Amino acid sequence: MSDSFRKYLITKPRYEICRNVCNRQSPVMTLLSSGQLSEASHYLTAGWIYGIPEPNPCAGVHKHDHDEIILFIGGDHRTPQVLGAELEFYLSRQRIIFNTTAAVYIPGGLPHGPLLWRDFSRPHLQISLIIGAGSYEVVELTEKKGQQEQEIQQVTAEFDYEQYVIRSPIREAGAEFIRGRTSPTLTYLSGLHIPGLKYYIEFGWTFDIPVSNRTASGSQMPPMAHENYEEIVLHIGGDPANPEDLGADMEFHVGGQPLLFSNTSALFVPKGLAHGPIKLLQYRKPHIVMAIMLGAGTVKEGWGNSFKTS
Repeated sequence: MSDSFRKYLITKPRYEICRNVCNRQSPVMTLLSSGQLSEASHYLTAGWIYGIPEPNPCAGVHKHDHDEIILFIGGDHRTPQVLGAELEFYLSRQRIIFNTTAAVYIPGGLPHGPLLWRDFSRPHLQISLIIGAGSYEVVELTEKKGQQEQEIQQVTAEFDYEQYVIRSPIREAGAEFIRGRTSPTLTYLSGLHIPGLKYYIEFGWTFDIPVSNRTASGSQMPPMAHENYEEIVLHIGGDPANPEDLGADMEFHVGGQPLLFSNTSALFVPKGLAHGPIKLLQYRKPHIVMAIMLGAGTVKEGWGNSFKTS
């Protein structure tokens, strides 16, 4: 069979941004970009934090021309909502503080940063996705001494940027209990969290061979195709000391072609491309499975007519 669909599965990250920072992956793993796949007009990175980063903060106030989503994910599958750190972040000069697994939505053009670690107790993962930009883009914003503190005091209640920070997931995908993985999965961004938003992110930990009453052992997803939306499927290893190792051997069918992989990876799914089933062939260590739907804000909108019955 032709290997034409393998290009959509990226199993070797690039290391190109966030250099010279201690206590975290530096550079971070670039898992998706137009440099890795010309058809992907999105830029996605992931990196583990091992302690309070130095310097802290490692980036100042900046903005992007395109929407960005940042996720901070706790590293223990037994308590997935516990981040293992306390962070201080700024959205348009509004101070945001959180200590749980969280998603932050940043509209294009919105100044944000700096990001500071106030406390640390255990390793956790940071994922950043810039939507619509295939390469890293950033506009650094300079400021005069004392300007930040002054502008923070001027933030008014006209718009509360807290609504762009999702600390509590919705448990809606996967009503049937599945042993060996987070069940139901955790929806950390959707049009229900932020009304009208057209992005949907759900994820869960796999910590054994998944088994349910209806699916075969190891099976995690039936065949499907999304005619109107692009999707990104991530498999990320849960071992901060060896982040490229997924901790499992997987088989993912794309365009009817079985693709085998055992590394941290990103699958880019163009509109209409059939994908699935996916099966975990061998389990070694806990890892994260994440689905990011671009253009759809709810399960029904994104997946309602996607499943293949023949």
